[in-house]
Amino acid sequence: MQEKNNTAGIQAHMDELRQKLAYHADLYYNKDNPEISDYEYDAMFRELTELEEAYPQYAAADSLTRNVGGAVSEKFSKVTHPVKMGSLTDVFDEGELRAFLERTIQFLSDEGVPAEEILFTVEPKIDGLSVGLTYENGSLRLGATRGNGTVGENVTENIAVIADIPHTLTDKVSLTVRGEVYMPHTSFARLNRIREEAGEKLWANPRNAAAGSLRRLDSAATKEAGLSIFVFNYQTGDLYPDGHAPASHKETIDRMHALGFSTIRVAAVTTEPEEVVKTVAKIGEERSSLPYDIDGAVIKIDSLAQRGMLGEGPSTPKWAVAYKYPPEQKETRLVDIEVQIGRTGVLTPTAVLEPVQLAGTTVSRATLHNIDIIRARDIRIGDMVRVQKAGDIIPEIVSSVPEKRTGAEVPFAFPEKCPSCGEKLFWDDQAEDEDTAADVGGALRCVNPRCPAQLERRMIHFASRGAMNIDGMGPTLVRQIIETGLVSDVGDIFSLRKEDIAALPRMGDKSADNIVNAVNNAKESGGARVLFALGIRHVGEAAAEGILNVFGSVENLFGASAEDLCAVEDIGGITASMIVEYFSLPETALLIEKLKAAGVRLDVPRAAEETDENAADFTGMTFVLTGTLSTMTRDEATEKIKARGGKATGSVSAKTTYVVAGEAAGSKLTKAQTLGIPVLSEEEFIAML
Repeated sequence: MQEKNNTAGIQAHMDELRQKLAYHADLYYNKDNPEISDYEYDAMFRELTELEEAYPQYAAADSLTRNVGGAVSEKFSKVTHPVKMGSLTDVFDEGELRAFLERTIQFLSDEGVPAEEILFTVEPKIDGLSVGLTYENGSLRLGATRGNGTVGENVTENIAVIADIPHTLTDKVSLTVRGEVYMPHTSFARLNRIREEAGEKLWANPRNAAAGSLRRLDSAATKEAGLSIFVFNYQTGDLYPDGHAPASHKETIDRMHALGFSTIRVAAVTTEPEEVVKTVAKIGEERSSLPYDIDGAVIKIDSLAQRGMLGEGPSTPKWAVAYKYPPEQKETRLVDIEVQIGRTGVLTPTAVLEPVQLAGTTVSRATLHNIDIIRARDIRIGDMVRVQKAGDIIPEIVSSVPEKRTGAEVPFAFPEKCPSCGEKLFWDDQAEDEDTAADVGGALRCVNPRCPAQLERRMIHFASRGAMNIDGMGPTLVRQIIETGLVSDVGDIFSLRKEDIAALPRMGDKSADNIVNAVNNAKESGGARVLFALGIRHVGEAAAEGILNVFGSVENLFGASAEDLCAVEDIGGITASMIVEYFSLPETALLIEKLKAAGVRLDVPRAAEETDENAADFTGMTFVLTGTLSTMTRDEATEKIKARGGKATGSVSAKTTYVVAGEAAGSKLTKAQTLGIPVLSEEEFIAML
């Protein structure tokens, strides 16, 4: 019985890892908006791989350990790669690297390969977006993203405007090569300056910026981004007109360079494992001085024939690994600690730093979250501190450096009154991060609803992409319209006039027109976005959507009880009480009336086809989609379910109403059959619609 309980726990943990990896892979590959670092993702990936090897009975056919995590956007046509564009096995320390080298040498030696012929190459691993380039008779014909490794996106028009991608090769050969499109640090800094001036959200890092820019529908915008490429692999075709191909990776790199490609720098070709280890360490030391981002080093067997002997694993080759460096850390001085007031009144300490170059950007500020972190890490004003980017995105202080103190450092203390409005502060044991809703272990809070600082943050959140998506209404513009008295709450956004906006600094008629158009477009966003945009504590995007699917309109939340709200799937008591409290306030009623009078849609929009009297009603139903559908994408199927009042989730549970199984359905289908959940074929699903 004990063993059964243990294995059940292992299976549950594996399911949890698969769900987390799928979530973060979607953010990384498809939305270009990761929340965690590659290092953290790779560690989870490896843990799942090891568990699946130890417990194959719990492995899933659709696991990311067997597939690349990217999807193919419907914005672009699909391309099937002539050779699968897979990934590499990751190693995280010197011991794992040495184990790979020893294992490889032993295998090839057993196959009769002399030690002096077993050569390894070492090269930097560029942090960008993997693409395939296809040439016919020396002319560029196709550029495609990796996608899921087998099928990618046709981005030829955008590939063609990248300056260092040749349109014509020096020989009239037909071939496909693989490379990494990246954004140099200079291009990244320039692009973010442009976005900041336009009031747009800044790119978090060069990799996200490169991926987002390459997948633009406007090739002129891609060209403006200033992307570059390094080609690192020969996929298929003829490298020489007579059909002769090089015998080694190094020869391949040299030949591709001669054809006109910008190729990866091969840092070493050696038979010595010790030299490989030293070269990997040296590349890591050079990391911060490079004009582009790298996240590791790639170690490969040089001989293409020996690669054939070693073969391929289920999803990665056995002849190469990627050594992944931990997040880069730098030392700098903590100049001051400022206190910021969020949209819900939480006071968050923010470190002001002497500017330091870190992971491709200049860092001058870092979050400290709360007083407990400051105390636990013994951080004082004036300290030398170690800084890194959490998830390669958000700067954070890892620790102080006490041995470098002079005695002039000052411990930090929170103010007794709100720095913005001067009102008394209160301690909240249940405070959460306003962006991620993660528990921050308690924090001071200003409860004055008229606090100016809270208004600014509320308006920034209200206009943000996940909320009302008012393009161009960033922090600078929000600050200006508050300071000039144009708005007193978020409802006033919809009363802004073109002439008022045009009169603001760095604004003109065209910018004002764009803002007014964006505000008018936001009116049709729908009730779920409005509910999330209001910034009610604990109410994220998913919760807002679930609530509106049940209640139908934001107005219907007036008078709703906590019990009513708890009846909505995934809504707990704390969230319900926050919603009840918010909708009991007189100012909430005034705000909703203001939004309604301005023409803001407060209900759930329904597509025209769903207003047909023959359309099904899926209210209260939960669907899970698995496998590949032939007549529509999963996103399209999800929208059809939502438009009929239903809900689409990513995991099968006892609450699931139906599982829709397409071609190559995996573990979700198996779980549905185990739980006795009804399974629909694609044809049956279409009939239900």
